[in-house]
Amino acid sequence: MRQSVYLCRTSKETPRDAQTAAHRLMLRAGYIRQLSAGIYSYLPLMLRVLTKISQIVREEMNRSGAQELLMPALQPKELWVESGRWERYTDIDGIMFAFQDRRKSMVCLGPTHEEVITDIVRKELNSYRDLPVNLYQIQNKFRDEIRPRFGLMRAREFIMKDAYSFDVDQEGLDRSFAEMEDAYHRICKRIGFKYRCVEADPGAIGGSGSKEFMVLADTGEDTILYCDNCDYAANQEKAESRLEEFEQDKEELPMEEVLGEGIIGVEPLAEFLGIPVWKTTKTLLYEADDQIVAVMVRGDCDVNEIKVANFLGCKRLELTSPEKIKELTGAEVGYAGPVGLPENIKVLADNYTRGRINFECGANKTNYHNINVNFGRDFPDPVFGDFKLAKAGDICPRCDGKLKEARGIEVGHIFKLGTKYSEAMNCNYLDSAGASKPMYMGCYGIGISRMAAAVIEQNHDEKGIIWPKAIAPFDVHLIGINLEDESVKNEAEKLYKQLKDDSVDVLYDDRSLRAGEKFSDADLIGIPCRITVSKKTIAANKIEVKLRSEKEARLLDYSETLELLKS
Repeated sequence: MRQSVYLCRTSKETPRDAQTAAHRLMLRAGYIRQLSAGIYSYLPLMLRVLTKISQIVREEMNRSGAQELLMPALQPKELWVESGRWERYTDIDGIMFAFQDRRKSMVCLGPTHEEVITDIVRKELNSYRDLPVNLYQIQNKFRDEIRPRFGLMRAREFIMKDAYSFDVDQEGLDRSFAEMEDAYHRICKRIGFKYRCVEADPGAIGGSGSKEFMVLADTGEDTILYCDNCDYAANQEKAESRLEEFEQDKEELPMEEVLGEGIIGVEPLAEFLGIPVWKTTKTLLYEADDQIVAVMVRGDCDVNEIKVANFLGCKRLELTSPEKIKELTGAEVGYAGPVGLPENIKVLADNYTRGRINFECGANKTNYHNINVNFGRDFPDPVFGDFKLAKAGDICPRCDGKLKEARGIEVGHIFKLGTKYSEAMNCNYLDSAGASKPMYMGCYGIGISRMAAAVIEQNHDEKGIIWPKAIAPFDVHLIGINLEDESVKNEAEKLYKQLKDDSVDVLYDDRSLRAGEKFSDADLIGIPCRITVSKKTIAANKIEVKLRSEKEARLLDYSETLELLKS
């Protein structure tokens, strides 16, 4: 492809709204153009990258035995009502594009396809002999993000591979899940990611278990916790941890109310009271659907709201407003505690608050704190559970190692759905005895367009993108220097043809620009190998070859160059 006619306009300007390296470089290098908030056009260079990523994904899905199909993006409301997800996706989370068509029917643009695939399978397959089956598609998805940002990382329209497995029982689902996990590892390795597979929360998709494939990057939106001694790794939303436990007082002391005017933070409070931070307590009030709940954690911890919401099974969990807190407790924010709360407030307490003797908590009175508080004596025992947010430095839940922290970009997510959708939508099969049973489902997503952005986050420098060979838009960026010289032009044209004849995918920079401009554009675009033809190389009867990942160029003959490209 000749660059003089190729739709690839580069820019020296740094886009003002680009918050990540990938977003900035894709715009500057002419890979994408923004149409509106969170909506992008994929220009020819980008489409080549996406096609290569899609092909790797397709090959590994086919290798696992999955079958490709294509489902409609436009879906009827009735299927989502049947599954029980319409309200969550339209009114509560509000991430689904939903509208009324001219027939007065409500439809939506699919953010995901569990409902559609379940509808297909329940109509097409009805015997245990038809199972297992795994069906996948590569298709545009739509999500009405509140704050679309980071370019392709969080867009409102994006390309995704989604697969769905159907099995006769949990054992079969476990096998399908393991096969997809293996396939995802192969995909990530072929693309060249530095990544981790971590335990994750299933979120609105639901199900009994899920894992995320996280590309490691400082700009990642997610926090990953991993053990420095074993293979435990989890998204912080899901992560468990153990805390150091301390010797407790031998006797319960009388509860006292202490004035600590304006003291809210646990560190200054602990210093003021002369107690360790672990003896202090954070009590937060939440609105969980239609009920108020109080959540207690040790002062050296934070509340994990996702764990709380999952425990309660609520659709909405929000911190109670300062006005409502004042109404319920009589105090300003920061002084809530479990002693004396209204009886209708359910109290949850993290497991690591259990067993403490003579601890501190808010007195439900502005500027006051209770000390020497004890469970059972001073207030009824709460409901205990894992409600704290695990963090770096905590003890691993599986061994005695310490948890470390990294940032990650989620590029893949796999779920064990179980019978959630099949029971709701009557997707059943007949077993060998003729009994009707629900199918066991799994779903498996990969963000194709997000993967492209994640690759750049891991592979760039101050000059531009450094594409891995497997997904680069071209194999070679051929640069002709001083093409007005007939000998240089002829040699460059000859080499261009020769490379194409040898099945090398070439972007030939035949533009009438200075060498510096061409080299800058080549570095920005990031094709793995740059080949330069000039008077100097012709005189040496060599080709100048520079790999984008290396600093120095080398002079090679054609056979050596071809060998390098094919390696």
